Amino acid sequence: MTAYVHTGRGITLALAMALALAGCAVNRPPASPSILSSTPPEWYAAKVKPDASATADAVNKTPASSDLPNDIRLSQLTNWWQLQNDALLLDLIQAAQNASPSLLTALANITQARANTSIAQAALLPTLDASVSTSRSLAGPINRAAAAPASLQQLGLQTSWEIDVFGRASANRDAASERLLGAGARWHAARVSVAAEAASQYYQLRSCESQLRIAQADTRSREQTSALAGLAAKAGFESPANAALARAGAAESRARSTLQRGQCEQGIKALVALTAMPEPELREKLAQAPLPPPQQALLAPDSLPAQVISQRPDVFNAAREVAASSFEVANARAERYPQLSLSGSISRNKTFTRNQGLDFSTWSVGPLSLNVPLFDGGANQAHIASARARYEDAASLYRGTVRQAVQEVEQALVMLQSSADRNDDAALAALGFETFFDATEARQRAGLASLVDLEDARRSLLNAQAAVASLALERRKAWIALYRALGGGWSSASAMPAAMTFQDLVSP
Repeated sequence: MTAYVHTGRGITLALAMALALAGCAVNRPPASPSILSSTPPEWYAAKVKPDASATADAVNKTPASSDLPNDIRLSQLTNWWQLQNDALLLDLIQAAQNASPSLLTALANITQARANTSIAQAALLPTLDASVSTSRSLAGPINRAAAAPASLQQLGLQTSWEIDVFGRASANRDAASERLLGAGARWHAARVSVAAEAASQYYQLRSCESQLRIAQADTRSREQTSALAGLAAKAGFESPANAALARAGAAESRARSTLQRGQCEQGIKALVALTAMPEPELREKLAQAPLPPPQQALLAPDSLPAQVISQRPDVFNAAREVAASSFEVANARAERYPQLSLSGSISRNKTFTRNQGLDFSTWSVGPLSLNVPLFDGGANQAHIASARARYEDAASLYRGTVRQAVQEVEQALVMLQSSADRNDDAALAALGFETFFDATEARQRAGLASLVDLEDARRSLLNAQAAVASLALERRKAWIALYRALGGGWSSASAMPAAMTFQDLVSP
């Protein structure tokens, strides 16, 4: 039902009715879910304490930040890659971000979300339209000679405004604003993901190169042994079977080196695809860059409260989706209440007949209309139920995202602790097997040990050296996983830059 009111007393009455109805607050579910109910009071995984000197260097290089509880140094996560002291790694990360289609998609999503916010904001303001028209007609007797042609020109302005008495339009605006913030968080999440992927591929390639050097050193040693065994067999000091064993060991080692070299080539191809860097340029950079130093612990995980995961972009985005869904519930409920709108117009008209002109203008304010919904066949209740279901779904996804974040942090801490606990033993084992191999080789040359003993010692040494290299890669990946699990240095204060440019997209 729509009531139109024109008189001053009627306008006052309609406004009074609308304001009285506005006192009926439109309830909505909570827009800010609490993260405390979904996080443990502390991390239950073993805590990894970083090297004291590395932590001190990191603190000296980065300013302290109080964005998070307990004065957590968020800048250590923000500047994580710079603190690795590896220029090539920074170049690869920047190149990967420049070439990433996911970042371009995220930027497009921000542009779309900003446009939706502007549209929702515009709905709170009056609209103003202009119209211009001209026409020419012939009026008079049937005799064309006596007819009087007439021209009519019209210029008008029309305005209309739906007064947001019950907050329907403002709820739409707030929902769009929340999703805009979420789009900004997703953009940063894409940057963190690309940087972590580039670093992981780079470290994996470097580890492959270390494994290749170990395999090549083993091949050279086996080929020397094979050559000596062949000479000894010809002289009658070694059996033909042992010489065959030495040749087989050398051939096996060459095959292992060839396989390892192929894996390293695949790693280079993966980096080329990820960074869009020309392969000759990438190979030159890899050849000139020194090997990265061992991974330093730049962050003390046991100083991080469990609530720190609220800085993760995906958790923040999930929370913003809950808030947006809450505002949509308010919007659906506001549809049950009357809608108050005001319109007006100004028109100027000019008529020309037989070189005589006539000007006249009109203006009007109103009608002030109050549209009161009476019966819609249950459509509005269905809209409210649908909005409420979307809210419940968003809240459920938020809780699941928080649990996933907790799991990822805990698993990263377990990986770090496991690699730290095995590091000393792996290094000690490699040193012991190297000493044993050197002694066995000396004994074999002196005729006190067999070639089989030497091959067994060599195999043990190779496995121990490979284990050390693999453990170093595992530790690097664990730190990358923790970096990603903690949000990569993102904070809600910087979720949405004031102006998003292409330079923001490609900055490391």
